[in-house]
Amino acid sequence: MRKNIGFVGLGKMGSVMAPLFIEAGYKLTVFNRSPEKTEAVRRMGAMVAETPSEVSENSDLIFTMLSDDVAVEEIFRSENGLINGNVKDRLFIDMSTIKPETTIRIAREIQEKSASFIDAPVSGTVAPAAKGELLIFCGGDNQDIIKAKPYLDILARRVIHAGSNGSGSLLKLVVNLPLAIYWQAIAESILLGKSGGLSDDMMLDAIADSSAALAVLKMKIPIMLGEDMPVAFDMKSMVKDLSVILKTAKEMGIDIPTTQSSFQVYSEAIKEKRFMHEDAVKIIDYMKGK
Repeated sequence: MRKNIGFVGLGKMGSVMAPLFIEAGYKLTVFNRSPEKTEAVRRMGAMVAETPSEVSENSDLIFTMLSDDVAVEEIFRSENGLINGNVKDRLFIDMSTIKPETTIRIAREIQEKSASFIDAPVSGTVAPAAKGELLIFCGGDNQDIIKAKPYLDILARRVIHAGSNGSGSLLKLVVNLPLAIYWQAIAESILLGKSGGLSDDMMLDAIADSSAALAVLKMKIPIMLGEDMPVAFDMKSMVKDLSVILKTAKEMGIDIPTTQSSFQVYSEAIKEKRFMHEDAVKIIDYMKGK
């Protein structure tokens, strides 16, 4: 029997991911804390729920794509939350970037209600999300992953099963950490060259053609040179993710000083409100102005 899909969280990413299920022919029920963001999918045929619990009532698989740990806890555990009621045999798939500790705690609560949970955060921005070309990191029981795979494949170019609950969340932090440090390192290298009279475009061209280049660098150079392009991942989100990484490292008893340094730089940058919603690579502009 064809499953009914629920989707909670229609922000920048969720708003382009949820319609993929409608396009694939599934019945979709959605919820968003800001109701106006549900209008586009409603026009496509989605049912709009008034509460998260209503999503669970009408769905077999429920996807969540939320901003942070607090939002995830609220959506799942509040009075009208996703698991406030009979959720037996439901499969919950959380795609938010949150602490593994939070993921594990919610997974246990859900399993106590005879339901299943997968943590499945993603790597990729709005453009690949809209095409169903994300990289998804999963944590959960193997049978649950197998059950979820046909639905994850609608959203993903690749699904990696990292291990038990919390492993997907941890792998996402592992992937995000070096990228944050990389953009700061690029900014510092440009600052060094500029002080000696080198031009930004020449330096970025040289770095992009050297062993110091990441595949994403060439895509980001126009933004770094001031071209107006859609923001894929803003500095506020970078600070949030770095905060989650540092809290997780502390809980695990490990010291990651370079990450701490990056967190401080990005945190200082977003104190200037003009940088808060700028692409994270614009850290180069903040560094120049210091």
